[in-house]
Amino acid sequence: MLVRTSSFTVDLGENGYLVGFTDDYDYPAEMPFGWRCGPATDAGVVVMTTTDTGPLQLTVEVHDSPPPPVSGGAWDPAEEMSLRTELPTLCLATLEQGDILDAWPADEGPLDIPPSPDGGEWVRMRLYCHADDPEPGVGDHGEHHLIQFWRAPRTPPEHPEITDTDRQARAEYAADRATPVDDFTISYPDLT
Repeated sequence: MLVRTSSFTVDLGENGYLVGFTDDYDYPAEMPFGWRCGPATDAGVVVMTTTDTGPLQLTVEVHDSPPPPVSGGAWDPAEEMSLRTELPTLCLATLEQGDILDAWPADEGPLDIPPSPDGGEWVRMRLYCHADDPEPGVGDHGEHHLIQFWRAPRTPPEHPEITDTDRQARAEYAADRATPVDDFTISYPDLT
């Protein structure tokens, strides 16, 4: 049964968003190229978007049991992951160029996941995505995401198969993350 829902617009940066039950944000060690979502930490997920720097309509639902799959409509196939609840409150942040910004709207009350009756710390997340214009790019693509959460034991994720191109993009991202940032400090000569 649906316990709570919240729907709002998120102004995206260039790299999607983070969602989960932690406010300890960092860029993920691996970007989930070929999937819509992938692990950032045990308690957080990085979500890849079609929209680059534009609006995204986001609906978040909390259920007290697994909801039935959404049928009909123009949703892409759903993806699912398990998240650990470090905090009871859902956190949302956008991945900007070189920065991570809190994105939960100030006019929306916090969205809490009810405690587990058996004391379990895991939550299941199901993500549905749709974009009117599926070509990645800047601006409004009519992108909508529906995220459903419910308490459930940890289970393996459900994602589509990835391609060789996706594997290559993942490897390039990992290599970029492993490369130290160049030191751009400049020393000026003493002119006195």
